[in-house]
Amino acid sequence: MALSGWWRDHARAKGAPAAASLLLAGIWGFLRDSTPDRRRSRYGDMEFDWEHRVNTTSGTVGWQERLLGIFHSPYQPTDPSAFREMMAALPVDFREFTFIDVGSGKGRTLLLASEYPFRKIVGVELIAELHRAAEENIGTYRAQTPTACCAAIESLCLDARKFVFPATPLVVYLFNPLPDAGLRQVIRNLEESWRKSPRPVWIVYHHPALESAFAESRWLQRVSGVEQYSLYKSK
Repeated sequence: MALSGWWRDHARAKGAPAAASLLLAGIWGFLRDSTPDRRRSRYGDMEFDWEHRVNTTSGTVGWQERLLGIFHSPYQPTDPSAFREMMAALPVDFREFTFIDVGSGKGRTLLLASEYPFRKIVGVELIAELHRAAEENIGTYRAQTPTACCAAIESLCLDARKFVFPATPLVVYLFNPLPDAGLRQVIRNLEESWRKSPRPVWIVYHHPALESAFAESRWLQRVSGVEQYSLYKSK
């Protein structure tokens, strides 16, 4: 279970009292986020859904999934204009790259990535209900957008720390999908994959709140970034 895994990791790293304090703070944050005003505010990202007849909004996320998100990463769909700005900053030929979204939620970023001619698009999501929504959204979007540049879209229900990165050139998208320890593990896994199969790897880190997790990754270099995102590439 995702919550038991959170407790195990934090109790091991910080001790049970500190983990209990974080747990109580998380529950309080969940209750505060459940007020009527907060619930209404989560429907402020509906424009993309109305346009494409999909369900990627955070407004329809159930209470169980929101509670799990408090302890892992709250679901928040990417703004389409922000995503396109980030893709425009990548100096790559998309046709050579596989796009990986770590913590893909309901799949909005996967749908946005299909506007570009990636070889393949893969989402990795831990929470089963969000993954099921992503699969439905992918099917609906394919039917609505038969001329998408990339139709090879896949959503996997999997702990991102156990995901095996494909041995192809990669664009890895991160929108704060994990707490610090989990993010560091994913970066280590990606480094191991890169050392086994050296190839171009780009990381697009949206809202880089845990950028310190990249500090020890000597195989990566920060290429550019603004307040909204940072770009890293393999050396």
